[in-house]
Amino acid sequence: KARSLDHAATPPPRPVALTAFAGAAGEVGNPASLHATGRRAKLGLEESRERIAAAVGAHPSEVVLTSGGTEADNLAVQGLFRARRAADRGRTRIVHTGIEHHAVLDTVDWLVAHEGAESVLVPVDDDGAVDLGAWAAALAEAPHRTALATLMWANNEIGTVQPVAEAARIAAQHGVPMHTDAVQAVGAVPVDFAGSGPATLALSGHKLGAPVGVGALLVRRDVSLEPVAHGGGQERRLRSGTVSAALAAALAAAVEEAVAEQSGEAERLGALRDEVIAAVDAVGGVTLTGPRDVDPATGERLPAGTRRLPGNVHVTVPGKSADALLFGFDMAGLDTSSGSACTAGVAEPSHVVLALPGRTEADARATQRFTLGHTSTAEDVAALVGALGRLRPSGR
Repeated sequence: KARSLDHAATPPPRPVALTAFAGAAGEVGNPASLHATGRRAKLGLEESRERIAAAVGAHPSEVVLTSGGTEADNLAVQGLFRARRAADRGRTRIVHTGIEHHAVLDTVDWLVAHEGAESVLVPVDDDGAVDLGAWAAALAEAPHRTALATLMWANNEIGTVQPVAEAARIAAQHGVPMHTDAVQAVGAVPVDFAGSGPATLALSGHKLGAPVGVGALLVRRDVSLEPVAHGGGQERRLRSGTVSAALAAALAAAVEEAVAEQSGEAERLGALRDEVIAAVDAVGGVTLTGPRDVDPATGERLPAGTRRLPGNVHVTVPGKSADALLFGFDMAGLDTSSGSACTAGVAEPSHVVLALPGRTEADARATQRFTLGHTSTAEDVAALVGALGRLRPSGR
């Protein structure tokens, strides 16, 4: 059996989530039905919603259940854009960075092509962190024409953790709602919806150890969204369709456990991650992409997850093909990644690496990502470290 160094794509399911799903899946009843069986299903669904909300600093009414992160991002970006533009036709600008997940970037591109949106790109620094000065300038330039801003909490490829609370504060100063894709952040770093200030926040169940097919969009109670799909009016009339009480129960169990373990896991995984980074540093010619958990000014070590996700290592290997590296590690019994799993099988350079200053298309085609998670062990890291010679650039 291969060792997983690709937890950012999908980690192994959590037993608590599978147990919760199995228990709820055996129950009969549609949560929207008014009879006793339906009311029982509704009660279970609302208990799950309360548990999810408590884990991420939200009110239960702010939890809109979805099929996953992609649907949540689409509902947020499309929903905010259309609601804001309906109130004022001049609001067409969408402020964002170039390192957002494709679920956000492709949605923005679609709105540009079909609904008259204007993409306003904010640069990032060498580590992939948003330039807050440029962010503030983009919002100050035309706040009356800005529909929304969007900034992912933590990058799925290079692991950069963004200053979401500060970015949301700046957006709020200009009266602009901000969405954050927190799919990689929840359970990995502290996430407090109310305390951080965004208008909407996306999370995904399978990234936390729940089954594939469930996620949530947190929507602040004073925020208006236009629904993307129409029907029975479930989920605050924002996401119609029969809600799976079983998947909601699995999501609640996974989120609760991941958040409860977050601090200890960040320390454990950060130590394992740093072993991998040290081994990477010893391989000449290989570049770590993204930040290190050290203070840039003083070099002082910071707690794991301060600037980089605790379980993320991403490298650029000049002269090597990302897919060739992946298959090499695969032959060694290690599951790794050439980037986002959502674009796997598509021979395109990493848009995240291309968004970094000075990076070339060749750089963006010569990457490898190793990600650790709740089942990762010291033995997994030792196996990876032993195989890192495969990263050695051509001619070395």
